[in-house]
Amino acid sequence: MGKTANKQMICEVLMEAAKTDKNIVALCSDSRGSGSFTPFADTYPEQFVETGIAEQNLVSIAAGLAKCGKKAYAVSPACFLSTRSYEQCKIDVAYSNTNVKLIGISGGVSYGALGMSHHSAQDIAAMSAIPNMRVYIPSDHLQTAELIKALLKDEKPAYIRVGRNAVDPVYEEGNVPFELDKATVVTEGSDVAIIACGEMVKPAKDAAELLEKEGIHASVVDMYCVKPLDEAAVIKAASNAKAVVTVEEHAPFGGLGSMVSQVVSRECPKKVVNMSLPDAPVITGTSKEVFDYYGLNAEGIAAKAKEVLK
Repeated sequence: MGKTANKQMICEVLMEAAKTDKNIVALCSDSRGSGSFTPFADTYPEQFVETGIAEQNLVSIAAGLAKCGKKAYAVSPACFLSTRSYEQCKIDVAYSNTNVKLIGISGGVSYGALGMSHHSAQDIAAMSAIPNMRVYIPSDHLQTAELIKALLKDEKPAYIRVGRNAVDPVYEEGNVPFELDKATVVTEGSDVAIIACGEMVKPAKDAAELLEKEGIHASVVDMYCVKPLDEAAVIKAASNAKAVVTVEEHAPFGGLGSMVSQVVSRECPKKVVNMSLPDAPVITGTSKEVFDYYGLNAEGIAAKAKEVLK
């Protein structure tokens, strides 16, 4: 299978599960189209709730349904879900420990030209700061499918951020190593450890291939489970390398880089360099154009790794 949007895979997994589980309910805030949930709404109208552009209501209604025994999946743009409804995520979902899975679609800069109002470069920090809230950022549609299947089996809150556009797969069909809350080692290496999440995993993997051609061996860790962070995987990768590079589609504060730095400085001190979006409104453009501009691509990551090793 070629490029597929992660959000599409979420809908497909839930539709398959909903055939036999009538407690699954999807909720959208006028986002069924952008969230690829129109097929779910059309197929299971009695298991679908449309709140309109009312993100706070979306989360509170989802929490109420969860308290009634439903498995609620609240789908809304990540930029709004993680800001406008932050209090509801904190109190109604996390503090109340309800079985709500918050699906933040079009995360990061994938809304492109709509600018800072529609970008979510703060959601890792914000959602990770909430007690009881897990945070997941899958790297491709295959891993997304495994994640949603796993989350269907538990009743704890979670925030899942996915991008808007189809992305190149990191893994191969039928060969997707996955364990809930355990990072996946994509490549092994002893020179530099590259720890990435979400759409940054594929360019990190490609960067490792570029470095290998120059005799530099890089390990790549897919840290899709940002919270709970797989500290054991961080410690192992850092201990076996001379330096660590983290890569994320997020602001430079409070995200994956900050979390990894805390663990490495405490357990196995090494130099850690964070690659992220800037502390400023990003340029206008497609995701690829933005990533290329800020060096969040294979060439940029490889160059940063070589710079760190010097």
